[in-house]
Amino acid sequence: MLISKPLISLASRKLSTVVYRVLIWGLILLFGLPFGVTGFAGEARAQIALIRDAEIEHSIRMYAAPLFAAADLSMEDVRVHIVSNRELNAFVTGGQNIFINTGLIQAAESSGEILGVLAHETGHIVGGHLSQTREAMKGASIQAMVAMVLGVAAMAAGGGDQGAAIAIGGQYAAQQSLLKYSRTQESIADQTAITLLTEAGHSPAGLLKLLERMRGQEALVTARQDAYVRSHPLARQRIATLRAAAATAPPGRDLSKFDAALARIQAKIFAFSENPGRTFRKYPPEDTSVAAVYARAVAYHRDNDVPAALENIDALLSSYPDDPYFHELKGQILYEQGEAAAAIPSLLRALQLLPHQPLLLLALGQAEVATGDAKLNHDAIEHLQVSVLNEPRLASAWRQLAIARGRDGQLAASALASAEYSLLIRRGRDARMFARRAKDKLPAGSPGAMRARDILTELDRIKKKAR
Repeated sequence: MLISKPLISLASRKLSTVVYRVLIWGLILLFGLPFGVTGFAGEARAQIALIRDAEIEHSIRMYAAPLFAAADLSMEDVRVHIVSNRELNAFVTGGQNIFINTGLIQAAESSGEILGVLAHETGHIVGGHLSQTREAMKGASIQAMVAMVLGVAAMAAGGGDQGAAIAIGGQYAAQQSLLKYSRTQESIADQTAITLLTEAGHSPAGLLKLLERMRGQEALVTARQDAYVRSHPLARQRIATLRAAAATAPPGRDLSKFDAALARIQAKIFAFSENPGRTFRKYPPEDTSVAAVYARAVAYHRDNDVPAALENIDALLSSYPDDPYFHELKGQILYEQGEAAAAIPSLLRALQLLPHQPLLLLALGQAEVATGDAKLNHDAIEHLQVSVLNEPRLASAWRQLAIARGRDGQLAASALASAEYSLLIRRGRDARMFARRAKDKLPAGSPGAMRARDILTELDRIKKKAR
């Protein structure tokens, strides 16, 4: 949008700032920056740093499974993503995607709080709130943009103060309309969450406790509030509703297994995201819990103290020899210390305990590729092919598969894997080059050639949409 210099010169610098803010507000309404938990634009997912970890994803899906069943949602249809972000937040996007921040996981005092958040976000999916929010945002954007045009016109005619008042008033009205709509959706999601938790055999007390704890932030200035407070209006009535439901709800299932899983993933996230010194202070040697030993193993590894890292992980394996995630961590420690061949037995054992797990298949295939051994390279191709078959959007697996196929002389198949990788990481030019190469070299009509053609068609669609 262009605004001519004469128009700007009619208003003071203060008024031009007002116009700019109204324009920005209109753009936010039109294009869907984060608002509430349901208004997050799908394309923004590319800007989010996601954590991929087999244990963390398994634990969160373990919490979500009974809730999805109660909501009559398929586990295969709903994807739960872990966002590497310290803010306390969770939200849903189109295509039945739930995003939960590591900051919220870390702040949870019990697994009941995680269950409550997942139930609330599932309530948004069941209620179809994302599509409804888009329509509300479109209506509010029209309201704000009309006010902006009228305000600018008034300023152009010399009525600077009147024009500013019209512009600000339109912005305020649109904002209040959306906030009211958001509060209504949050209340509906809470009611659905109560129903889902009850049907799944859980108490809504966890969600209540989390909201009560966060309610104290409402008095803080916006910059100091957590995102969950800003996007989820914590009206007094919402807490009162949850309190009444918790008071009459049955005690709920035993969550000791869920709490143990939460302690482990909290320790893992902390140890991988904080410097080792902080981890050692939070989990001192006198703390002999599984979570503490786990955290120290990671911290020693990140501190390049391999013997201490292996000592801690071996201590856990001596007590829990069939825990796939302890075997996975041992393999990761050895691999990242440059001992790829030594890492393979641990990764193989983890995969035996969790067959067909895409991330474990990726870790094993990556280690096999790193050895440079021709026989292990054949094994890597097999493992990586199963990995991408089970999870086609796992970009790193496609990258490793391209390397392994290239070393095996499968140049056309390697080019196809490189095209898949480039497409996933949004390198359109590279994806087109590799897809053309694969299409030209693979037998006409073969599955690989057809897939290369599909990639080229997808690239054309993306290019056309961008235009």
